[in-house]
Amino acid sequence: GPLSERRLMDVRLGELPAWLATCDFSPQGLLGGVQKAWSSYYDKYINVKRGGPAGVSMLLAGYCLLSYGWNYQHISK
Repeated sequence: GPLSERRLMDVRLGELPAWLATCDFSPQGLLGGVQKAWSSYYDKYINVKRGGPAGVSMLLAGYCLLSYGWNYQHISK
């Protein structure tokens, strides 16, 4: 399909600048992208018939990395 309708994983490296130019970087566009990413993550890892600890542990690991990044200067002193 058209470049603007492709997912990031379907875009070739040479097409990346043109694909980025079609993205909506307004606050509403970014919020829509975050909502779409969360929905995709939730459907793949959390909302499954036989769920395991993978989805929740990825969220926890992401939170730990984010907290460490935010507090790095305070921790390193």
